[in-house]
Amino acid sequence: METGQSLLDFPTPFPIKIMGRREGGFAQSVMEIVLKHAPDFQPATMEMRPSRQGKYISLTVTIEARSREQLDALYRDLCDHPGVVMVL
Repeated sequence: METGQSLLDFPTPFPIKIMGRREGGFAQSVMEIVLKHAPDFQPATMEMRPSRQGKYISLTVTIEARSREQLDALYRDLCDHPGVVMVL
């Protein structure tokens, strides 16, 4: 395989799980980051699940990924968010 070649065929639906501290505005700020990189994302499709003790929240978004570069930029911005603990 050539360097830089993607294993994905674009465009493709691509789920992303974002885990962070359960604090006011977290889901909204994550949604804004996602929309910046995937303007066609439908916010109503975001899934939210609190942790057992309620300290953290897991958000799952599925975007229509158009390129590896798009995904890399989205992951970078999500990881830079101060409330984000992990992005899968």
